[in-house]
Amino acid sequence: MKFSTRGRHSLSLQPYHPSTSLLFGRTNPSLTTMKFSSFASGLLALGASLASAAEVVKRASLQQVANFGSNPSGVKMYLYVPNKLATKPAIIVAIHYCSGTAQAFYQGTQYAQLAEKYGYIVIYPESPYKGTCWDVSSPASLTHNGGGNSNSIANMVTYTIKQYGADASKVFVTGTSSGAMMTNVMAATYPELFAAASVYSGVSAGCFATGTVNGWNSTCSQGHSIHSQEEWANVVFNMYPGYEGPRPRMMIHHGSADTTLYPQNFNETLKQWAGVFGYTYGQPQQTLANQPASGWTKYVYGPNLVGAYGTGITHATPMFPEDDLEWFGITGNNNNNNNASPSKAAPPATTHAAAVAAPTTTLLACVRPSTAPATPSSAAPAAPASKGGCTVQRWGQCGGNGYTGCTACASSTTCKKMNDWYSQCV
Repeated sequence: MKFSTRGRHSLSLQPYHPSTSLLFGRTNPSLTTMKFSSFASGLLALGASLASAAEVVKRASLQQVANFGSNPSGVKMYLYVPNKLATKPAIIVAIHYCSGTAQAFYQGTQYAQLAEKYGYIVIYPESPYKGTCWDVSSPASLTHNGGGNSNSIANMVTYTIKQYGADASKVFVTGTSSGAMMTNVMAATYPELFAAASVYSGVSAGCFATGTVNGWNSTCSQGHSIHSQEEWANVVFNMYPGYEGPRPRMMIHHGSADTTLYPQNFNETLKQWAGVFGYTYGQPQQTLANQPASGWTKYVYGPNLVGAYGTGITHATPMFPEDDLEWFGITGNNNNNNNASPSKAAPPATTHAAAVAAPTTTLLACVRPSTAPATPSSAAPAAPASKGGCTVQRWGQCGGNGYTGCTACASSTTCKKMNDWYSQCV
């Protein structure tokens, strides 16, 4: 905002003039009062204008922030600041899917709409790569301060906390598909930043590792990366060596009919975070039918880990933003706004011993009780349906090297190549 020289002069006191400033050799108090009153009003108006000029982004609309600090991997930052911004607001980082954008995720989810009601800020990162998947495969992104996508997103968080005086203890992250993979990675690489996370149709942190930037890992996507909870937990610990502080509470969603990121990834993700928090995988404290919606089952391992498994749900998993807000502690009775207890603490008394299971190479070695989520198989997941007579729904996989499943996309969608290993119906 610019201020003209003329405008600044209009706020100055007028030159002394004896015919108007003195009465019988003394200053006219009413005229002096009027001029100082005008001067003060002008200063107030100028201050308001300066405050407006200092506003980082226009409120109640999605705005790009170009300079948020170090951005080693070129991720774009978009910000939504509600009109009714809370004092020391919370922050939600909402991460889009492959082929998505910040704008699409802003329009396609309710986080911004609910921000007007609850006063929090939403950060929408945008992938810099063709196909807009996230880099959840390179050492840079899978390491704390490694210089990858995770590093750039973390810098968006610290920038927003500083610019808006946000509550650093109320920062949360969520995402779907590739964004869900990045959500797990953010929780693993920057545990000190986040209080809780909600994951929709993702894979374990580190499961997609290829050693390359923005790589595709078919072994992981098809559910063949099967390890013990101890092994998976060590993957998390190795992303931030030496960190012993609190870690974000995790809520994991997945569908039984997902043929893009196979349902086995739900089990592996639960194993990973069960190992981190000291729970025993396959032994939830509670099993709740038809939550968060009909056809879903919720598995509550404790205050730090919840899984939700949707029967018949494809990769296009519905998101439950109001449930997320309750999990985050922004609404409802969940008052645990601070990060969860340290990762290596003993599990709650209602679970088994503190030691996690011995390392294994396949899930077959893990004995699962009847309350464990149903999956196509306890070994490798079933292969996708054959190409003939089947249709892939929006966001599902429709091609790629080594892919043998359906290639016909549902009405109003087309099969788009994201990389050599993955094509998606969009």
